[in-house]
Amino acid sequence: MLVLIGPCTWIWPYLSIFADSLYALSGTRKHLERITSVGPRPVGSRENEVLTVNFLLEQIEYIKTISASGPNSVTVDVQRPTGSYKFLGGITSYCKVSNIAVRLEPKAGAQHLMLANCHFDTVANSPGASDDAVSCAVMLEVLHSLANLSTPLRHGVVFLFNGAEETMQQASHGFITQHPWAKQVRAFINLEAVGVGGKELVFQTGPENPWLIQAYKHAAKHPFASVVGQEIFQRRLIPSDTDFRIYRDFGNIPGIDLAFIENGFIYHTKYDTPDRILTDSIQRAGEYFGPHSGASQIRTKIVWVEGSFSVINRKLQGVEEDRYRGLYFDVSLLLWCGALVYFTAHGLCSAYVPMLMVAFPLATKLLLAREFKLRGASVKYSVLYQLGLALPYVHFMSLIWLVFEIFTPTLGRINTYPPDVVLATIVTFTTLFFSSFFLHFIYLARSTKWLLAGLGTVFTVFLLLVSCGMFFPYTADPSGPRPKRVSIQHTTRIFHGLEGQVESRDSGLWINSCDYTGMQHITPIIPEINDTIKTNCQEDRPFCGFPWFGSDKNNWFLPAPEVFPKSPVEFQLLSKEETKWGTVRLTFEVKGPSHMSLYLMPHRGASLSSWWFGDGTPQLYLAREYFIFYTHGLDAPAWNFWFEIQPPSEEGPEGMISVAISSHYYFGEDQRTVQLDDMLQRFPKWAFPSSWVSTYHMYRY
Repeated sequence: MLVLIGPCTWIWPYLSIFADSLYALSGTRKHLERITSVGPRPVGSRENEVLTVNFLLEQIEYIKTISASGPNSVTVDVQRPTGSYKFLGGITSYCKVSNIAVRLEPKAGAQHLMLANCHFDTVANSPGASDDAVSCAVMLEVLHSLANLSTPLRHGVVFLFNGAEETMQQASHGFITQHPWAKQVRAFINLEAVGVGGKELVFQTGPENPWLIQAYKHAAKHPFASVVGQEIFQRRLIPSDTDFRIYRDFGNIPGIDLAFIENGFIYHTKYDTPDRILTDSIQRAGEYFGPHSGASQIRTKIVWVEGSFSVINRKLQGVEEDRYRGLYFDVSLLLWCGALVYFTAHGLCSAYVPMLMVAFPLATKLLLAREFKLRGASVKYSVLYQLGLALPYVHFMSLIWLVFEIFTPTLGRINTYPPDVVLATIVTFTTLFFSSFFLHFIYLARSTKWLLAGLGTVFTVFLLLVSCGMFFPYTADPSGPRPKRVSIQHTTRIFHGLEGQVESRDSGLWINSCDYTGMQHITPIIPEINDTIKTNCQEDRPFCGFPWFGSDKNNWFLPAPEVFPKSPVEFQLLSKEETKWGTVRLTFEVKGPSHMSLYLMPHRGASLSSWWFGDGTPQLYLAREYFIFYTHGLDAPAWNFWFEIQPPSEEGPEGMISVAISSHYYFGEDQRTVQLDDMLQRFPKWAFPSSWVSTYHMYRY
């Protein structure tokens, strides 16, 4: 398919214009500020579906008007796709989400198209300047530049402004699987963010088709890409996903995933504002973020490792020095050869890193063979040896910077791993890496006494600082906030029995800590949030009986009055019928807010055989539970679906299946309650509590 297009040079002009626009934020500033001025833009909100859509259409219409006399044509299509598909273990379903597709091509038409993608929706409670309003602003400028060219384009470009990325990439799926233009797309560029500003990193490419990354290298003024970052991301070591995967997996087209990566501490928070995306940041001078709570442990770990090597050195005193220098070198080389074989055998592109650590040290040793054998190596040898290893070591330093740039703030959004341990482990391996080919320099020192004394002092000082709580992980400093992330839902839960009767109900503030520290820093400020109100999973209820999913040990439930949304969920069983093949088909209708989740939990002996969603084959999310995430835009009809269940041989008193529907009110009047607002006021400034109202209704059939 790509051969029909010709050599990869066809895409260079388009990539060049995109690269130029990324360095000219001043031209997109007004668009960025206008998009973010309406506030957060969750899917289904007026801010997302009306205000932002109208603004984008106004700008596109203006570009279309002023370029009408040129050699290229602009076609606009507003798409409202509906569908469902499997998403990373669960199912996502959507109805009438928003896509604005703009096709720019020669007036004679184009057979092949390149796709440029951004999204203008946001998570709740965040203005989303970097994620992803700035990308849409950039795309408007690129569209303006290309539309006003004096010569016709060789191929066409589709600019997709999609309005439902934060809801499991629903809009991009709707475009690539349903839009008629999608069949002509041959390659794509996805503009994203996992941080706020800084360098834009190519962290995913492919699948295969190396010509695309060659085109990027040719077009970009300052190309910045990492295959290590790609392998980290695609192995889901970072809890994020982008539209790239949708185009790759459902469209089977190659592409490039570009993202801003710096200052991830404020990603998806209220601090993601236009003023933090500076022109200098887009031009490669992003601000560097501050220290993390793991910094103390990192330094301590370094000292411990280095101190351990020094102790080893003392034990080896008296042994022939040149022999052990050579032995250390050979062992290090052998270990790196093992790493190279392992990476290559597992098909990892990052095998080039151990390759560098084999090739350069080996070549350096061969070139300095005479000096290497001399007892008490000279200064000349030391300098030449270090120069020979400079390239792989400098490159590895840049990779480690990239890992810390991404991982440190990301650990503030993961509540399952202690960040200090993770970062200390990374630093330990980094220290081992850097010391591997320099251990034999220990024998150049006449005495290690002062070295040990210095390392011991540093170790003691940092141990004392850590023990006295010197390093606090959060700050509300406007110049570099590092907030603690907390989600708070004011929720009402109602549990129904087999006959439809209400068996129990309660209401409260359901609080989730998004990082590993839980509420230990919050409890002294808000004493009610303590370990006595931690939740326990109720195994007989879908998703533990709560309106979302999270780590059980990091959830708290504080009783509060019942919530009464103005747009309550209407959940109705339309029919229940036995099929001729022995299953029971249940058909439902749901009306409710733009964000709802359906949880299904067959009881012992029962099983789901088919359903309305996706390809019709039920897909487990947990051990015995099914999860369907539903989103709709404006004016969506009622949500109708069915599933068939194979009943158990002997039905128990609890029936065949438990069905729960949860609703989430991310915007508008229903998002707030008096109790929720009062609690938000009590949180410290260094915390970012993202809040909304939710409900949970469970039924048994």
